[in-house]
Amino acid sequence: MKKILFLILGFFFTQSSFAQKQAADLLIKSATIIDIKTGKIIPKQAIAIKGGTIISVFPESQLTKYAALKTLDASGKYVIPGLWDMHMHFGGGEELIDENKNLLPLYLAYGITTVRDAAADISPSVLQWREEIAAGKLQGPTILSSGPKLEGYKSVWKGDIEVGNTREIGLALDSLKKMKVDFVKITDNTLAPDLFLESIRMARQRGYQVSAHIPSSLTMEQIAAAGLSSVEHLGYALKAGSKVEKEISAAVAAGTLKGKAFNQKVMDTFDETAALSTYRNMAKHGMYITPTLSLNYILAYFEKDNHKNDAYLQYIGKGLQKTYEGRVKRVEQDDAEAIEFRHQLFEKTVKTLPLLQKAGVKIMAGTDAGYLNSYAYPGIGLHQELELLVKYGLTPLQALQASVINSPAFLNKTAYGSITRGKKADLLLLNENPLKNISATQKIYAVIAKGEVLDRATLDQMLEGVKKKNN
Repeated sequence: MKKILFLILGFFFTQSSFAQKQAADLLIKSATIIDIKTGKIIPKQAIAIKGGTIISVFPESQLTKYAALKTLDASGKYVIPGLWDMHMHFGGGEELIDENKNLLPLYLAYGITTVRDAAADISPSVLQWREEIAAGKLQGPTILSSGPKLEGYKSVWKGDIEVGNTREIGLALDSLKKMKVDFVKITDNTLAPDLFLESIRMARQRGYQVSAHIPSSLTMEQIAAAGLSSVEHLGYALKAGSKVEKEISAAVAAGTLKGKAFNQKVMDTFDETAALSTYRNMAKHGMYITPTLSLNYILAYFEKDNHKNDAYLQYIGKGLQKTYEGRVKRVEQDDAEAIEFRHQLFEKTVKTLPLLQKAGVKIMAGTDAGYLNSYAYPGIGLHQELELLVKYGLTPLQALQASVINSPAFLNKTAYGSITRGKKADLLLLNENPLKNISATQKIYAVIAKGEVLDRATLDQMLEGVKKKNN
């Protein structure tokens, strides 16, 4: 009888003790957290996650205060927020929808937990995936999308909303509002400069962040004054750094400067003092820039590596690979002089990167990966972009900030950017310290996506699944 009483009392004591503990879905223990904002390394930490949100970060000595359904040992691992690719494209037409959807696990398998779709031609599907992923019905990175972008009449790009006056701009923005897009994208293929500026102003008045290509007939000062939020691609910063930028813009508007002559003029007149002045004005206006070095690097040095034997092609559908052909055929026709010129242009362009950083312009990490953009790969491409950012002037910490701090800040996504209480549980566990070597972002031990653990075995299975669907 006494033995039974002790057992009963023991059971109630255990239950009472368990009830006093804070419940969690997942406990990550023995983690070394990297504060990407400061670069501080914090060892022997524990992270409690519930409902896809971090509920506590604390010294692992306090683990007994928590009761979790699952525990993940992160001994010897470095934990950072999940990576963001802030410029990619789903697209290529209705017939490539399945191949595009197959990119979703590919991104997660490489630790990219959020992507920004910068416009294409399959927006209804992309926006549907966005909602399904948010609701937990589909596995993939969080998607932020512009939907179709704004352009002028008879644009070369498929799927655009073409506008030719302010009324049509308003109607276009109405349609984007109905789609619940996350930002607005504008390009300048056929859109008149005055309407380009008006599109920016009207979109900003409606509360949207606006990213864009920039017409060569406009100066960066005009663009900043109109309220552009983000410049897409680093090449525009080179022209903005010319000491005769207004003269160049006027010549482009008059039709007397184009092509190679335009690029040569921009390179010849680039001036660091003028550049810093322009870049500081960009920073003053809160402008961001997404350099997308990857594609330009690939094409600039294509004669050294044509990428046709890349092992990574096994993860890219045959239809998407076919969309690479246009850019490839163009660079393959270059003679020795043209090859040398594209080298010079690329190397001159990347010199703007540390100057932008110095001037305070927020840099975002994006790849331009997806359809059309030859061998700029969804997934691994973001890691290669980080390597290029470091190669051309940023520190590893600044490169990581470009992905995981500046990117969510651009769209005011305050639930991301750090490993602290209340933030979304999108995490990357690495075997090595990326602050010492940025390539360590590829040494992935596990990915936490919306609180769910994807261990190395699971990630490998996901990659295998992507490969099988493409064959």
